[in-house]
Parts: sequence; C-alpha cells; structure tokens
Amino acid sequence: MTWQQRIDSALEQRRANDSFRIRQVNQQGSGRYLVQNQTRYLNFSSNDYLGMSHHAQVIQAWQQGAETYGVGSGGSGHVTGYHETHQQFEQQLADWLGFPRALLFISGFAANQALIAALTEKSDRIIADKLSHASLLEAAINSPAQLRRFTHNDVPSLQALLAHPHQGQQLVVTEGVFSMDGDAAPLAEIAQISRNAGALLMVDDAHGIGVMGEEGRGSCDQQQIKPDLLVVTFGKAFGASGAAVLCSESLADYLLQFARHLIYSTAMPPAQACALSAALNVIRHDESRRAQLRANIAHFRSGAAQLPLKLMASQTAIQPLIVGENQAAVNLASTMRERGFWMTAIRPPTVPPGTARLRVTLTASHTADDIDKLLEALYDATR
Repeated sequence: MTWQQRIDSALEQRRANDSFRIRQVNQQGSGRYLVQNQTRYLNFSSNDYLGMSHHAQVIQAWQQGAETYGVGSGGSGHVTGYHETHQQFEQQLADWLGFPRALLFISGFAANQALIAALTEKSDRIIADKLSHASLLEAAINSPAQLRRFTHNDVPSLQALLAHPHQGQQLVVTEGVFSMDGDAAPLAEIAQISRNAGALLMVDDAHGIGVMGEEGRGSCDQQQIKPDLLVVTFGKAFGASGAAVLCSESLADYLLQFARHLIYSTAMPPAQACALSAALNVIRHDESRRAQLRANIAHFRSGAAQLPLKLMASQTAIQPLIVGENQAAVNLASTMRERGFWMTAIRPPTVPPGTARLRVTLTASHTADDIDKLLEALYDATR
C-alpha cells in the first residue's frame, strides 16, 4: 500500500463511519454567541465557563502587557523566553493552590505529554483511568513504561492493579472532571490508595479549575486532597490558553531539566501571563460567576430530564445528551443549528461506539431565558 492509498483508505473509512471531522470557520465563537457566515447562534459548545475571554479586566491586562513586552516571548524559557510576568504568575498560582512551585506550559496537551515522558522509565507502570484525556493516554502509550487502565472511576479496579507485583515505580493518572461525560473522579479515595501503594498521583483538572472548590481552586481542593502533580489549564474557566503544573520544589527542578516541552518550546507570550494573572484575580474574588454557573446547570438539568434523550449524571458545566448512532447525533446538531443553537456532535473514536452525543456546555454568561429556549428547541426536535 502506498502512502496515498493509506491516506485515502483512512479518510474513506472515517466518512463511511460518519465520523469525518471538519473545522468550522467562525467570526466569533468563545462567548455566549457564536457567529458564522454572518449568522448568530446561541453558543452551547464553549468551554469559557465563567465568561472570562471577554472580561474587560482580562482584555485590558493583555493589551497593557503587549504594549510593555510585545506580542511574543522571544524563545524558550531556558533561553530568553522566561519573563518577570511568567515568574510572578507562577508564584501567584502556587500560592493560590497551596503548592511550593508552578511551571507554565504552552498547552495542557504539552504539559501532560511532558510530565509522563520525563518521569517514566521502562521498569515503571502507569495506571490511568480508562476515560482519561487523549493527551494523557497517548503520552502513556508512547512512554517506555507499561500502561494499565483501570475501570472508569472504579477505585477497587485501581486498587487491584496497584497491588500487582511490579519492579519499578507506579504513576496513577486521572482527571478531576472528565471532558466527555462531565463526571467527577473520586479523588479522595484515589489519593489514599495511591499513597498507600507508594505511587505518585497526577491529576489533570482542566475542567475543574476555576469553577469548583473554594475560590475556584478546583476538584482537588473540593475533595481536600493534594496530588503529587496537578495540571491546570487556562483554555476553559480562565478563558485563554496555556497550562501549568503544580508540584514540589524537587519535582519542579527535575522537570526543568528533563521536560522537553519546557526546554524546547517557545514560552507563552508575557502579555498572556498578564491576562492570566488578571483572570485569576477575578476568579478568586468574584463568586457570583460560579454561583450563576451552578444555577444554570441546575436549571438545564431540571428541564433536560423531560427530554427523550439520556442525560448523563453530571453536576458540572459539561452536560452530555446521549443520542446513540453517529448520523442521528449529526442530524440533531444540524437541526439545532437551523434553530439558532450551536452544539457539537461528539462521535467515536472520541467516545465509545453507540454513545454519540450532543455535548452541551453551560457558562455563567448564559441566561435562564437562553436555557429555556434551548430546552424548548431540543424538545421539539426530538419528540
């Protein structure tokens, strides 16, 4: 088979399975509304949970940072790219989350890949939740370590795998809130059995940070645990992009020596760190945004329980509606767009076969009227 035949075959298979992905060109898409081809939709696909991407203080901080530092960092943090704004924001994050150190990464995907690659050796074992994000599982598969997956959110399954004899070290990997089902991990139990087994615990809290726990400190704070490695990302509740790893002094120094994404990637622009610092200040001190998000979640779930679709048991901003077959999910998403609502059909291989869904994401920017209109349109489209 030639290269072209391989490529054509893979594309043909995706189209045949109704799982061919395309990108949509938007004029605006991060906030309450999405605009495409001059048509405005109520946006229920944004991860901007607190509406921070359009917050005046965050925008002003980015603009002022760009005027002071320019629009780029100039290089890797190990060369010229580590600016005073990065250092200040790292310290701000570490103080807020109660860790000795924080290290900034260009993305959550990069952070997860860097940690697992830098930490593990051939004799080690990674034990990851079966539904962990692709960035975590891909890094584990590509690492020299052995990968074992425990049944989703199943503590006895994890405990049994940890108990298997093993010569090297063990790394337990999970998320705080899972991106496709919106459910939360039993972190307190996972932390306890990981500690008992002498394993390191790594938690990716991309969808919990900013919206859960006191001052929005996330899933770990809510369940009163402190993992060895906490990954927080800024593309959701912070309304921007990038990520950070929270850890001990020695782990931070180790990563600065061996995490290749830190060593060889251009650092985030210092102006972005200014904006993220401003976003953190709002997240910490404006509880009304989290309160509004919680009210919106409760309002949606109350109405969605009347729909002829399976509603997942999520209490977070991620509210999946299971449709089943791929084409049915695509058709429902298309129908909803015709009615002025933007939602994304999520299909295999992102989710298991037979569980294609509309992934509804709620934000503090939505109003009760927005949600009522959405529920009415969903009811009409599915009855």
